[in-house]
Amino acid sequence: MHNTALRSWGDSFRAFVHPRVITMLFMGLSAGIPILLIFSTLSIWLREAGIDRSTVTYFSWAALGYSFKFVWAPLIDRLPFPVLHGLLGRRRSWLLVAQCGIIGAILWMGFTNPADNLTIMAFAAVALGFASATQDIVIDAYRIEAANPDLQAMMSSSYIAGYRIGMIVAGAGALTIAGLFETEGTYEPLAWTVAYGCMALAMGVGVITTLLISEPVVNRIDSKYFHKTSDYGRFLLMFVLTVIAFIIANIYASDLTDPLKTGLTEGGIIGELAGFIAGTVKLAISITAAIIVAWLTTRVGVTPTGMVQETYIAPVKDFIDRYGKAAIVVLALIGVYRIADIVMGVMANVFYTDLGFSKEEIAAVSKTFGLLMTIAGSFLGGILSVRYGVVRILFLGAFLSAATNILFAIMAHLGPNTVMFSAVIMADSLSGGLATAAFIAYLSGLTNISFTAMQYAIFSSIMTLFPKILAGFSGTVVDVIGYSWFFIGTALIGIPVLYLVVLASRMTAFNAAEKSEPKPQ
Repeated sequence: MHNTALRSWGDSFRAFVHPRVITMLFMGLSAGIPILLIFSTLSIWLREAGIDRSTVTYFSWAALGYSFKFVWAPLIDRLPFPVLHGLLGRRRSWLLVAQCGIIGAILWMGFTNPADNLTIMAFAAVALGFASATQDIVIDAYRIEAANPDLQAMMSSSYIAGYRIGMIVAGAGALTIAGLFETEGTYEPLAWTVAYGCMALAMGVGVITTLLISEPVVNRIDSKYFHKTSDYGRFLLMFVLTVIAFIIANIYASDLTDPLKTGLTEGGIIGELAGFIAGTVKLAISITAAIIVAWLTTRVGVTPTGMVQETYIAPVKDFIDRYGKAAIVVLALIGVYRIADIVMGVMANVFYTDLGFSKEEIAAVSKTFGLLMTIAGSFLGGILSVRYGVVRILFLGAFLSAATNILFAIMAHLGPNTVMFSAVIMADSLSGGLATAAFIAYLSGLTNISFTAMQYAIFSSIMTLFPKILAGFSGTVVDVIGYSWFFIGTALIGIPVLYLVVLASRMTAFNAAEKSEPKPQ
């Protein structure tokens, strides 16, 4: 790991109360509210309304926008929003639009009774997922542009804390409000209307923050193509046609992939793996169709080729040009850094239940106490990153995230021991918060200010893709080898991450030094 100049503890703690850092606390709150209104809170509402479990799980697809936000992130980078751009600036204008979209979608959901209009509720949930993912894109770009690299760790720590608080508001808060307006055991649509209305009101914190903050001052490369209104219109048309092609291909690809999944299962391949293979083929078909449509629109002159290259290809090319051979190692690190946490985390709640803990114990220790420890860990990670440098804490976070999984293996032999449960949750949550804060700061430092939204959106999509694929097989692995060996295995797969942190640090440092050397005349 390359050397980073140490900062004093005073500098580290002063970063804690920097105005930009405090701003990110409120931004995080605004980002944390929508996610649970699509997932757990909505699931409870749908079940109370009498919707069957299989249909309820389909609503999780409403959040797919979070996984594919890199698709429209370039629009956020390149397209100024009409009128508001001149009044608020690039980031604040898009942020305000996204937040208004979130408020509108939440109210739309709140005034829809899923027992009568399930399809309308689905459209409202998709709208909320899209608007929320858009807000995430802008907040990530704003965070990177609003402060220098030395402050990014504390910015990410504050954002994580705010995000977790937002989740409490949208989870426990919304459920508590709904409970006040309905009798236990009965379904009252009005109770959920009031609850979601209060969540829309809570989003006002984000709107007020957006209006009070200043627009980041950055030096970016101006676009060669986006100058006239017609340019923006043509590009948007290409984007819409591409999305439509993706959706249509995804629908009709099922005619191919469903028989493929059935055939693989009948051939002896486990259901999870067969589903993954079929899903990968389906996604590949959909992406191919979208690329073909995008290519055709440029060929017929709907969108200039240079416009597409500047928007989608240039950010990728810039990253490769800046990091050279190190780009592969950096991307590998991004793809596996959270592998130990994510693969283990999928089985965590099931493990607690199987071990014999009650729902109340799980809620109190894992959810409430664990949440507080995660917030504490994120701020600890931020302070230590400012003091010792991001890369050192990135390594420490990776080590602790893997090592704490061993504690779960020990816990599996002790049975429902509440003291051990609390100790394990404290260690796991502190290390997870610390690692996440350092990792977000590291990703922020990799971006080029000219392509902030696009590059960070790509990084944030890559960082969960491979771990989530592996996590899908967690249940099968536990059935075969048991919890103890499963947790030990999740710790062991975290070891290569440590090597990648060191290798990526050395290669990027060498690459930077090589570029800084004067060229021979």
